[in-house]
Amino acid sequence: MPHRKGARSGSIVVHGGRLLTLRGPGGPRRGAQLRDLGIIDRGWLLIEHGRISRVESGDAPAEIIEHPAIDVVDAAGCVVMPTFVDCHTHACWAGDRLGEFEQRCHGASYLEILRGGGGILSTVRAVRAATDDELAFGLLRRIAAMMTLGTGTIEVKSGYGLDQDTELRMLRIIHSVSQVAPAIVMGTFLGAHAIDPEDPAFIERTIAETLPAVAQEFPGITCDAYCETGAWSVEDCTRLFEAARDLGCPLRVHADQFNALGMTRVAVEMGAVSVDHLEATPPEQLRQLAESSTFGVMLPVCGFHLDGRYPPGRAFVDMGGALALATNINPGSAPSPSMPFVIALACRRLGLSVAEAITLTTWNPAALLGIESEVGSIEPGKRADLQVLDSRDERELAFEISGPGPAIVILRGEVVTARAVEREVEGEDEDDDEDDEDEDDDGDEDDDRDNGRGPGSPG
Repeated sequence: MPHRKGARSGSIVVHGGRLLTLRGPGGPRRGAQLRDLGIIDRGWLLIEHGRISRVESGDAPAEIIEHPAIDVVDAAGCVVMPTFVDCHTHACWAGDRLGEFEQRCHGASYLEILRGGGGILSTVRAVRAATDDELAFGLLRRIAAMMTLGTGTIEVKSGYGLDQDTELRMLRIIHSVSQVAPAIVMGTFLGAHAIDPEDPAFIERTIAETLPAVAQEFPGITCDAYCETGAWSVEDCTRLFEAARDLGCPLRVHADQFNALGMTRVAVEMGAVSVDHLEATPPEQLRQLAESSTFGVMLPVCGFHLDGRYPPGRAFVDMGGALALATNINPGSAPSPSMPFVIALACRRLGLSVAEAITLTTWNPAALLGIESEVGSIEPGKRADLQVLDSRDERELAFEISGPGPAIVILRGEVVTARAVEREVEGEDEDDDEDDEDEDDDGDEDDDRDNGRGPGSPG
């Protein structure tokens, strides 16, 4: 178990662990690059003023370990790696869709529920009725759960407002939460998430009124759309994106979740940052995407929760595509905050290796969001966002299903969660040593140590 001691000075040394630094070439990594985790089998790193100042192999110098102003995390027997970057989420919402889940348990499909006024539209009604505080609290609560599971950067889409006032309100709430959350939180405009049945001019109003208002208040914000049967058409997405591009907004699109409508080809031609979902993408369009500068983003929790269909991760990587993985956390199709679960699914259902899946949940999504100079790897000068796994082998991330998350999560150079810390003390003295010796006389304590468990640590 990791052992932490010190006076919470603001400087931290993490030593003795297996470091997955993810050091490597800039930009999106493809092919064999995905399997290089930049491993230091035994190393240490120093955090000062919220940033990583040193990353070295071997043992940390005694003058650092013993320095009274430096907190110590003994990561011996543990993996140390960057926190996850979740580049596709819908984590700001109100209400629930438990009734719809019950419908699906009895055979209703996701699109059938959507056509009946449920799905996204039911959440739209709940969000419009919610207060700002309710939306902010719900988002903060989900971010806290995601951080506990090792996520340090979270993209959050609007899209449950649809009308201009509620879309702007969602984006303002996402921004306000980004100012107080320890994690990096980045907003995306998804006003084209569905068709508002109460507004016959909804598409025109979104393009001509809502988009310009959003771009004025949030210059350079990414514009996203959901292109699917019963939602936005290829033609309407194209018009929206042409207007967004003229306003200086990068483009992303949900495409080919259930039906291949041709949006992937159009998105590539328009220079979109990413095409997300890809469960139904035809091979020729998948190759076109793989050979472009546009990312593919795959969301395997949808397949697990909805219908057992998964995007072709192995084929896309073998084609040389720039891929990222994300939770897609939302109240309908992907109710999970867990990037470790995404990794577990990627290895079981997308045909990816553990090393590939780790790169696709750290470095590549950071590159997609344009923040790889800040996060996504453990390197001097970068923001100190890292996690200490309660394991000596990173393959457990994929092998374990629905685990409790990392032992320690550090964001901005501060410990934000410490699940399995063996003990936390201001210092150790002879009395503590004597107490330990007394405990050694008790058979139960010996049993715990023999099993590699410290006092207060989970079995």
